[in-house]
Amino acid sequence: MPAPPRKATSARAATPIPRTAGKVWLLALLLLAMGAFLRIYPTAGFTGVGFDEHLYQRYVVLLNAKGITAYPAICEYFIQQQSGDGMAELPPTRFLYIFCGSLWSQVFGPGGLDKPGPAGNAVALASLKAVSCVFAILILIPSALFARRLRGDGAMLGTLALMACAPVQIHLAQHRMIDGVFAFWAMMSLWLLWENLRAPDHPGRLAALTACLAAMVLTKENSFFVFVALSGVIGLNRWAKWGAATPRLLLCMIAGPLLGLTALITLAGGTDNFITIYKLLVSKAQILEYAIRTGDGPWHRYFVDYLLVSPIVLILAIGAAFSAGRQSKALLFLTAFMACGYVLMCNVRYGMNLRYTTIWDMPLRLLAFCQLADLTRRFGARQPLFLGVATAALCAYELRQYLLFFDDRNRLYELVPGGLLFALKILKGASPILQ
Repeated sequence: MPAPPRKATSARAATPIPRTAGKVWLLALLLLAMGAFLRIYPTAGFTGVGFDEHLYQRYVVLLNAKGITAYPAICEYFIQQQSGDGMAELPPTRFLYIFCGSLWSQVFGPGGLDKPGPAGNAVALASLKAVSCVFAILILIPSALFARRLRGDGAMLGTLALMACAPVQIHLAQHRMIDGVFAFWAMMSLWLLWENLRAPDHPGRLAALTACLAAMVLTKENSFFVFVALSGVIGLNRWAKWGAATPRLLLCMIAGPLLGLTALITLAGGTDNFITIYKLLVSKAQILEYAIRTGDGPWHRYFVDYLLVSPIVLILAIGAAFSAGRQSKALLFLTAFMACGYVLMCNVRYGMNLRYTTIWDMPLRLLAFCQLADLTRRFGARQPLFLGVATAALCAYELRQYLLFFDDRNRLYELVPGGLLFALKILKGASPILQ
């Protein structure tokens, strides 16, 4: 394990980072390979197809059969289906995930996918799973590089190791779930916001931030929460002084979501269809029995859920967050992002789920690693050794948690409190909550 994370400076300009040794990059590649293996190798106890996965499959099959020019017709079909008394379904406006699934099936699948049928359904499911897995691997890269920019090589390796073993991240990679894809774009947007604050008005970074914000909007409607959190961070920058929030940066923060929104409205077939889709989504979600039974709770619901799955990471991260202002403005930046998003997300009636916290996985794990670094500082010259051992032990515990919840013993699929409590044997007997 290299040196512990460095103390960040408070300079507004981008702070140059010491050159990274080749052996550090080699270790990072090994950790990345480990993370990829944990996501690709099939370890999920639940091997069925969830309700949401069936819906994504249907959209991919329709897109393959009709083409992207018929996407407004697909959206109108959704409106017709949801205008009745049926249960809530996922909207086709989660376009980017559906499109990636379709593109994957066209590139890597067999021919003849233009006609719906069992073969097309199977290819669509396999393609969606591949897309989820790829993005669950890809998020490791910006997580590591962002941690390096914030706190140096040691933080890069520690954060990468903890992200590689994150239970929910591995779980999402094993199924056809959109949350890992969305978390990737949220992570990219957060990283690029930091870079643009530290080194203002760089054309390439501004363009990249705009593109990532647009992609995030095209992926899932939860982009609203991330956008508000990022905007909150910019607002707090006046006092925290993370960097310079220039007019060009503010313009890109508006232009990115507007580009994504414009694309969604076009794909939906117009503003009326777009608004109707989201009205139906919100109204149906409020009467969906499963959401009512599992998606509500007090403001600290996410703390409880995360404490059940990754208790040590959460406790260490909270400890680091309380001293973030004194330790590092970089850690305060991450804490502010999570706090601004949490205020909104904990107030969504019947809309809370542990899967949505994947946007906080990297910040929490960097904070946890920095807290481990503080706790091991007393060992002096031997600190890197003890820090490496502590990080490895935490990674092993995280993998143990993954196996506890998701292998053949408990076979969890949905991350609802009932299933988590039964897996931990806090509750016993037959679970009344669908897993």
